[in-house]
Amino acid sequence: MAIRKIRELGEFGDSVLKKPCKDVKEITPRVQDLIDDMFDTLYDANGVGLAAPQVGILKRIVVIDVTGEDPILLINPKILETSGEQTGYEGCLSVPGKTGRVTRPNYVKMLAYDENLEPFELEGTELLARAMLHEMDHLEGHLYVEKVEGPLQNVEDVEEEDDKDE
Repeated sequence: MAIRKIRELGEFGDSVLKKPCKDVKEITPRVQDLIDDMFDTLYDANGVGLAAPQVGILKRIVVIDVTGEDPILLINPKILETSGEQTGYEGCLSVPGKTGRVTRPNYVKMLAYDENLEPFELEGTELLARAMLHEMDHLEGHLYVEKVEGPLQNVEDVEEEDDKDE
């Protein structure tokens, strides 16, 4: 298990972040190593979610943990249903130091596969729904910055505003 380099959008952009991913057909030792490394990388970066293209691999694999204690693996995820609406600030490990307001569904239901390629359904609301949809965008070659309403802001500026509101 290892920490992988997170690809960043940056001034010129890492082209791997803008490409759609391919389905995982089988769980090989390399794929299992990738999954383990993705969880290690997610936790090392204090993230909520990470998609395989963010570590340079164009496979439909996502890891999410919105609590720091509830790891979720989604292989070949597909959105089955969404409803409601929520607007909030999002950030991304591939766009460090930036945040922006994004509106997304408040509920999502997905079909995905586990590490044994067994299908399962996952439902999420609020932060989990946001994370699931944010990571799905990565698998299609899209980043949240394409959906930001208003300007992209520095994380520190938004945190300072929140501190003043309290």
